[in-house]
Amino acid sequence: MGYTVAGATADGVDSESSSLLLATTSTITQNTKIPKDSFNLTYLIYFTLGAGYLLPWNAFITAVDYFSYLYPAASVDRVFASVYMLVGLFSLLLIVAYAHKSDAFVRINVGLGLFVVSLLVVPLMDVAYIKGRTGLYDGFYVTVGAVALSGLADALVQGGVVGAAGELPERYMQAVVAGTAASGVLVSFLRIITKAVYPQDAHGLRQSANLYFAVSIAIMVICIVLYNVAHRLPVIKYYNDLKIQAVNEEKEEKGSRTGALWRSTLLDIVGRVKWIGSGVLIIYVVTLAIFPGYITEDVYSNILKDWYAVLLITVYNVFDLVGKSLTAVYVLENSKVAIGASFGRLLFLPLFFGCLHGPEFFRTEIPVTLLTCLLGLTNGYLTSVLFIMAPKTVPLQHAEPAGIVIVLFLVVGLAIGSVVSWFWVI
Repeated sequence: MGYTVAGATADGVDSESSSLLLATTSTITQNTKIPKDSFNLTYLIYFTLGAGYLLPWNAFITAVDYFSYLYPAASVDRVFASVYMLVGLFSLLLIVAYAHKSDAFVRINVGLGLFVVSLLVVPLMDVAYIKGRTGLYDGFYVTVGAVALSGLADALVQGGVVGAAGELPERYMQAVVAGTAASGVLVSFLRIITKAVYPQDAHGLRQSANLYFAVSIAIMVICIVLYNVAHRLPVIKYYNDLKIQAVNEEKEEKGSRTGALWRSTLLDIVGRVKWIGSGVLIIYVVTLAIFPGYITEDVYSNILKDWYAVLLITVYNVFDLVGKSLTAVYVLENSKVAIGASFGRLLFLPLFFGCLHGPEFFRTEIPVTLLTCLLGLTNGYLTSVLFIMAPKTVPLQHAEPAGIVIVLFLVVGLAIGSVVSWFWVI
């Protein structure tokens, strides 16, 4: 089995690109046999990397109870979301512009290292400066700086990992996307456990948060080790050889890559993935307009108290994982239906508005929880479908930049959504 093309011609892959891709694949498969992914190790590594690059973001937003306690006058989650997304967006724009001059292996390793540094800031600052005291807003500004550093790291890592997965068969992209959802679930349950095992007072909250960030740092270190092992695996080597041959054939046809040629190639890639990208963008405008700011700051439960936000985040993350895992069973192959469903999620905005200002029943825990489940499920499934489709719309040698471009659409959606989320408080 060679490199497959999902939804060819009808869903955005023109016949020329398909022919080039299939011809390149058949040339190599005549001489070599595709290695088996023994013990699904490559799949598990990409799953772990997907979980890893979203772990810092999930770590910061899921510790909302800790940060809200330390900085009661700050709109913690909304500030975190805006800073993280905007820094990530500008960083990713630079990466897209200069991707042809940089090495993905270096970018990803640097980004993973920056993730570790950003996560270390919180426990180290607590030990050296905060010491459990509230209202020290210099600490809040340092924390926001750590969030910004995570945004830069995310641009370096996410673009590279998604781009690399785009060069492989679709199951590895599904692994990355499912890993991102698993990250949210892991962090949510970690937060619940660390919150539950300590006393429900200021000292217990501090201890649980420090343990929570320490475990997150350990997981990031594991990601660094796994990523530096991955490129040695036979499956990865095989598809890297496939890519190298495709690149060499293109160079023979068009000459050495210059800045002008790269700009032309980039515009062509954007043109091919723009509709899929628009679906990804609108998915995350809607999601970030609601999650996490709305469900952590705008709704309240007299029964669950400060557990309400933590449990809603967990519910969202569990259903996001379910949605992203469903593509391992069935992938919707009609891009028009997937994109249309993405825009249909705009209906969540008036529905969640009703949970704030609608009939009394709408303002109870049950409707908010059900809508949060649906928000996560649709976010997960449609994201996975569109991410699988995007790299297959271009020739193999352009799959990595296509993956980076689709991440750019995602980050633009996140940035817009994080700004829209402020309208709930107007």
